[in-house]
Amino acid sequence: MSHFFPSSDDSSCSASCKDDALFSFGMGPQILVFTTIAVACTPFAVLIWWNYFLPLLLRAFSFTFGRSLGWCLKKGAEGRRSLLVHATAENEAKYRESKAQEKDDNASSGDESWENIEASIAGSSGNGEKGSREWDGIVGFFHPFCNAGGGGERVLWAAVRATQKRWPNAKIVVYTGDHDVTKENMLARVKNTFSIDIHPPTIHFIYISTRHWVLASTWPHMTLLGQSVGSLFMGLDALSLLVPDIFVDTVGYAFVLGLCKILFPEMPTAAYVHYPTISTDMLDSLDPKTKVGSQGVNAGKGVGFKGFLKRHYWKVFANIYSWMGASVDVVMTNSTWTQAHIQSLWGPRRNRRGKSHPIAVVYPPCAVHEIERAVEISEESEKRRQKYLVYIAQFRPEKNHQLILQSFAEFVKTGTDSAKAAKLVLLGSVRDDNDSRRVYKLRLLVNELHIKDQVIFQLDAPWSEILQWLGKAFVGVNGMWNEHFGIGVVEYLAAGLISVVHNSGGPKLDIVTDVDGQPTGYHASTTSEFAEGFEKALSHPDPLSVRRRARLSSRRFTEEEFARRWLAELEKLVAMKL
Repeated sequence: MSHFFPSSDDSSCSASCKDDALFSFGMGPQILVFTTIAVACTPFAVLIWWNYFLPLLLRAFSFTFGRSLGWCLKKGAEGRRSLLVHATAENEAKYRESKAQEKDDNASSGDESWENIEASIAGSSGNGEKGSREWDGIVGFFHPFCNAGGGGERVLWAAVRATQKRWPNAKIVVYTGDHDVTKENMLARVKNTFSIDIHPPTIHFIYISTRHWVLASTWPHMTLLGQSVGSLFMGLDALSLLVPDIFVDTVGYAFVLGLCKILFPEMPTAAYVHYPTISTDMLDSLDPKTKVGSQGVNAGKGVGFKGFLKRHYWKVFANIYSWMGASVDVVMTNSTWTQAHIQSLWGPRRNRRGKSHPIAVVYPPCAVHEIERAVEISEESEKRRQKYLVYIAQFRPEKNHQLILQSFAEFVKTGTDSAKAAKLVLLGSVRDDNDSRRVYKLRLLVNELHIKDQVIFQLDAPWSEILQWLGKAFVGVNGMWNEHFGIGVVEYLAAGLISVVHNSGGPKLDIVTDVDGQPTGYHASTTSEFAEGFEKALSHPDPLSVRRRARLSSRRFTEEEFARRWLAELEKLVAMKL
C-alpha cells in the first residue's frame, strides 16, 4: 500500500505559484504605484538636496575639515612668510641705496599723477589715513599666466602698481605658473609691454606647479567644470606655499576664491571679473527659439538629447559657480554688462550671506595716453585720413569676422561713393594652427563675396603698425556679440575713429556712448545694419567733431581712472584687516 506525500519540489512549486499569484493579483499594483510616486518625487528630492542638505553639508565641511586644513596650511607656510618679510626689508634697503642718485630723475618722470591718486583715496576707509597708509600686510594676486602680455595682464600690473603706491609698506605676492621667467625678466617685460614700472623690492613671485590643470587641452570634455575643478588644485597649491593677508583673483577663478573662504573664513577676498565663466545669455543662446538663439559660438546647440544634457549640465554648473562666487567680499567687474550678469548669478546669495559691498564697475586700464600722443586729431590730420575700416581682433570664432565681411560685401554692393573707396583692414594675431585655418577660410569667403580687392589682412602686426593704421583709418569696427568690454573699441575712440560696433555688451553699454547728447559712433546687429553704419560713418558731414567727442570719451578708461576705482575697492579689504 502506497501513500502519497508531496515532494520538496512540489512544495517549492506551490509556494512559488502562490508568490507569483500574490505579485500578479496583490502586490504588483502597489509596487507600480510606489515606483511611479518615487519617480515623480525625484526632481523634488533633488531640489531639496541641492537647496537644503547640500548647503548644510558644505557648511559643515567648511567649519570642520576646511578650517582645520586651513590652519595646517597657515602653520606650514609660516617659515616662508617670515623669509619673505625679511627679504623685502633687505631688498628695500639695497634698492634705496642703489637708487638714491636717481631720485631727482624719478621725481620728474611724469609719475605725479599717481601721487594725486593716493591723495584722493587716502583715509577713505574711515580708519585714519596714517594707519591705512602704513599697513604692511601681504596682498596675494592669483594670476597663473601673469607673463601672457594681454589685456588681463595689463589689469594685473596696473593694480599692483597702484597698490604699491597706495600702501608702500605692503608686500605684493603674485602666484604664477611661469617657471621659466625670472623676476627681473618679468618686470622688464611689464615695462616694455605696458610702460608700467613695478617697485622691485616689495613684489615677490610664488611659483605654482599645477597650472596644467586649467588648460582646455586637459579637459577635452566638460571643459567648464574640468577647468574649475582644476583651478581648485591650483588654489590649494598656491595657498600651501604662502597664505597672504588679502587674497585677490584677477583672472576669473571663482572656485579658488570659494576655496579660500572655506580654508580661511576671515581672510578678505576680492575678484576682478573680466567675464563670467557662464552667463544667462550663454544658457539662452542654446535654445534657437530665444531672442539670442542665433548668437555666439554655442548658438542653437541645446536641441536633441545631447543639447538636453548640455543645457542641464550648464545649469548645474551655473549653480555651483554662483555658490562659489557669492563668498567673495569685494567684487569688481570690467563693464556694466559683466556687472549685470555677475549680479544676477552671485547677487542673491551674496545678499543672503550679508555681503554689504556692492558689485562695482572698474574699467580696465587702456593705452589712451599713448594713442593720444601717437595719433593727431586736427583739421590738418583729417586731410590724411583715408576710407579705411579697421577691425582689431584676434582671429577667434567669437570675434565673428564672417559677419563683418558679409556686412562689408553688402555695403560695397550699394555702389555709393563711400563704398567704392572703402577698404576693410583685419588686424589680428594668429595664435595657433586653428587660427591659421580660420584665416584661410576667411580668405576663401572674401573671394566668394567678390571683395578681394577691398580687404586687407594684417596678421600679427606689431603695436607700432597698429598705431599707424589707427592714425590713417576712418572707421573702427567690432563684430563680436556680447563683447565683455572691448579694449580695441576704446583704442578706436582714443584714436578718434568713428566706431561701428555690435549692439551688445561693453561696446554698446560702456564705450560707444553719447557725449553731450551727440554720438561717438553707431551700433548694429545684422549685416544690413552694419552696412548702413559703414555708410553713415564714411559719409558723415563733420567727422572731425565725432573724433573729438570720441577722444574725450576715451579718457574714462585711462590708467589713472582705473587706479582710483581699484584703490577705492581695495581700501575696503585693508579696512577689514585694520
